[in-house]
Amino acid sequence: MSAPTRTARPRPQRADRVAGRVSRLPGPARSLSLHTVSIIVGLIIVVPIAFALLGGFKDNRQLSNDPFGLPSPWIPENYLEILGSGSFWRQLFNSTLIALATAVIVVGVAALASFVFARYAFRGRELLFLFFTIGLMFPFAVAILPLFILLRTMGLLDNPLGVILPQAAFGLPVTIIILRSFFRAIPGELEESAILDGCTPFGFFWRILLPMARPAIATVSVLAIVASWNNFMLPLVVFNDPNWWTIPVGVQEFQGQYADDSAKVLAYVVLAMVPALAFYSIAERQLIGGLTAGATKG
Repeated sequence: MSAPTRTARPRPQRADRVAGRVSRLPGPARSLSLHTVSIIVGLIIVVPIAFALLGGFKDNRQLSNDPFGLPSPWIPENYLEILGSGSFWRQLFNSTLIALATAVIVVGVAALASFVFARYAFRGRELLFLFFTIGLMFPFAVAILPLFILLRTMGLLDNPLGVILPQAAFGLPVTIIILRSFFRAIPGELEESAILDGCTPFGFFWRILLPMARPAIATVSVLAIVASWNNFMLPLVVFNDPNWWTIPVGVQEFQGQYADDSAKVLAYVVLAMVPALAFYSIAERQLIGGLTAGATKG
């Protein structure tokens, strides 16, 4: 009688063995490594902000003698002088107006285009979508000279549309890519049920698809507003009138005007960051709320 044959067990792959060893590491060791990385990243972010914040309460002599020490004495006049100037508030209004207008145009146009790319099949669809993705590889700095000539020909210099429209155009590629992926993930049966209930294609887009896409809409809105808020080159080229200068251009102008007063430059930079930080806090809450709602619906 022959001995029973043994079935050879498959040997675990190398990646599985490594993953098993990592998972068997002690919990305190993993926690310590994660906390260490978080602290290092936090210091990289917080230290420059703290330096600028404290530097705004100093004068130039304190910055030269003890740049990393506490102010002695504290000089709040740097911040008060900037807050009392009308130019700072005008630049803040200009930046907010241009950023919001850019986000509305980008999200509105990209949402309609992404809906067509995601839910309709037509000849040349992928080629046209490829045309938009190529826009991601087109550097903005290369287009600044022909863009300036085009805006001058159209009479859009010293006009907020001269900044809003180009920013919206350069923000369309990444926005369409993000929204198209999200729209394609919506089940087709949901659209068929809506149409059977008498909903038009645009009604499905407006009443069902957009509410379900709140996480993606929030994400692309944040990207558009942040990109517009930090844009320096385009407003510098388009706006010759100081009344239309934005926050980044205002910082550059302030630094040129007070070339020997670095403390006021730091105070201006800190005050310019406050609206952006406030927007981040609001956008984060909206983004988390949209993700929670989307997960509940799913």
